Amino acid sequence: MRLIPVALALFWGLNWPAVKIILSIFPPFTLRLLGLGSGAVLLLLLARAKRVALLPPRESWPGIVVGGLLAVAVFNLAVAWAQLSTSTSRAAVLTFTMPMMSAVLAWAVLGERLDRRRALALLLGAAGVSILAWPVLRAVFGERDLAAAKGLVFPLVAAFGWAAGTVYLKGWPVAGHRIVVTAWQLAVGAACALVGMLIAGESFPTQGWNGRVVAALSFHIILGTAVAYWLWFVLSERVSATVAALTTLMVPVVGVLGAMALVGDRPAAMDWWGFGLVLSGAALIVLNLGAAPAQRTQR
Repeated sequence: MRLIPVALALFWGLNWPAVKIILSIFPPFTLRLLGLGSGAVLLLLLARAKRVALLPPRESWPGIVVGGLLAVAVFNLAVAWAQLSTSTSRAAVLTFTMPMMSAVLAWAVLGERLDRRRALALLLGAAGVSILAWPVLRAVFGERDLAAAKGLVFPLVAAFGWAAGTVYLKGWPVAGHRIVVTAWQLAVGAACALVGMLIAGESFPTQGWNGRVVAALSFHIILGTAVAYWLWFVLSERVSATVAALTTLMVPVVGVLGAMALVGDRPAAMDWWGFGLVLSGAALIVLNLGAAPAQRTQR
């Protein structure tokens, strides 16, 4: 169980610079159609190999559709636009206001309570994200830079979609094998991307391909999408929505460091204080993850 947050931090964190690289030749809807659709196919092939039924129970479909729309479609499409509107580092950090949104929604919808450890983790994470997000906030509200507003709005929309989907699936669990359910949620996201691709008139890129793009796309499809979403839904099944959300606080730190190494982002000195606070909040949760009870809400 404790290895899941570490794996998610690596897979989702490094997925940020991978997506930035892919967007150099791919339009956003086309990228999400390929990534989410391929991830869904890979998971269905895995389910087939494990001799698991490829169709979940009929009563599971409403949850699959809602979860697919919120936690997959809204999140992934908004993230793609965010990366086209601001730096990878800022997009990654602002998107991870998600744990704070998730904690509030879980309290309001599921009645989850925050103990002292989780409250402190939430406070540290919020402080770290605030420091890292400050340059974008200053540009929007201080310098009245409307272009920078897109770099603020899209990550926050992504964060809300992910948080709302996580809380919904926790409060109203979806029956069925987790690999199959995850595959169909990715398929819902891919279907939304297909509609957007057709409306926007996007097409599959035929130029600009190189080893860097191929490697980034392979990582994005296999580890950043198929495996990571499967692990995420497994984790969110076993612990409370708040704990699951808080464990993701390591992802933006990995994302920023990966962006530094792979796409040339250069965080400022204050950013390192943000990294430290975010990591401290994540550590409080991850180190106590085995003791965190899974809360089940009776409906």
